[in-house]
Amino acid sequence: MSLYRRKDSPFWWVKLPPIRGESRPLQQSTGTTDKRQAQQVHDRLAAARWEQDRLGVKPRHTWEEAVVRWLLETKHKATHEGDKRMLRWLDPYLGGKQLDEIDRTLVDRIKFDREKIATAGTTNRYLALIRAILRRACHEWEWTDRVPKFKLFKEAEGRVRSLTLAEFDRLRRELPEHLADMAVFSVATGLRQGNVKGLEWQYVDLARKHAWIPGSRHKNGKPHSVPLNEMALSVLHKQIGKHPTRVFTFRGEPIQQVGTKAWTAALGRAGIEDFRWHDLRHTFATWHRQAGTPTHELQRLGGWKTGAMVERYAHVAPEALQGAAARLDAMAGYAGATPEGPTA
Repeated sequence: MSLYRRKDSPFWWVKLPPIRGESRPLQQSTGTTDKRQAQQVHDRLAAARWEQDRLGVKPRHTWEEAVVRWLLETKHKATHEGDKRMLRWLDPYLGGKQLDEIDRTLVDRIKFDREKIATAGTTNRYLALIRAILRRACHEWEWTDRVPKFKLFKEAEGRVRSLTLAEFDRLRRELPEHLADMAVFSVATGLRQGNVKGLEWQYVDLARKHAWIPGSRHKNGKPHSVPLNEMALSVLHKQIGKHPTRVFTFRGEPIQQVGTKAWTAALGRAGIEDFRWHDLRHTFATWHRQAGTPTHELQRLGGWKTGAMVERYAHVAPEALQGAAARLDAMAGYAGATPEGPTA
């Protein structure tokens, strides 16, 4: 049967025999539950395949085909699982579509529908994924001749939320021991939540006071070296013997979630509002800038890809530039300046 239903899908599906150069029949969703519309999809596919087989016309490819190939080629990405989650959400919009059917109008509908339930930044991640797949399909795979032009939302400057030493001490005391240890380690190293949760003993050298994150597990795709200060080492020594491979555990098992009810309750008892686990990384960066750590060192410590990403913390330590600003005093004769003017 060339048009049929499947138990695992609400849509009608098409099955067409293989053509020249193919070893398997074509099977794909029509993207519709309406049988008449599904028949139209079937007829268009059948006609296109006949043209391809008999007349040598360039074959058309579907969004599903592009998604499968994208996931195979990008399975090494740290964001692989995130891509899959976004693609599942996009399927009702793009499932069953030929690549050349995806136009600005369709992408704009996705854009504004997603923006109703998420932030502009989150929506942009979905749009960027669509654009990346279509660009690869066009420029590398040569599956389509064009990529629709569409704009992403303008995003506000990245959020910077950090704790003072006193606030962090209150939070640490309110957290359960396993979360408190992870929080201290996060502030000590600046590692992201996923890297802390998944840290393995094979990547820790206590004798050399060093840890590292493989490129396959690091957000920017490059291996990240982590020098361990005494704050971090004190936490690691407490974890020895709890698990053969993973550093951070709870009741003998690797920790899967940190944003739990216990985390939320501890924030409440500590009197801290609007604070997320990722803000511990902001706290790490803020404390370093306040301690005088220069941009290039902080960039390497935190594993940021560019110095521009570190500059957003410059405002927390304006006194670091005071010396530079004062260089003009001597040149302009204000070396001993007073409120009334320069001294003689």
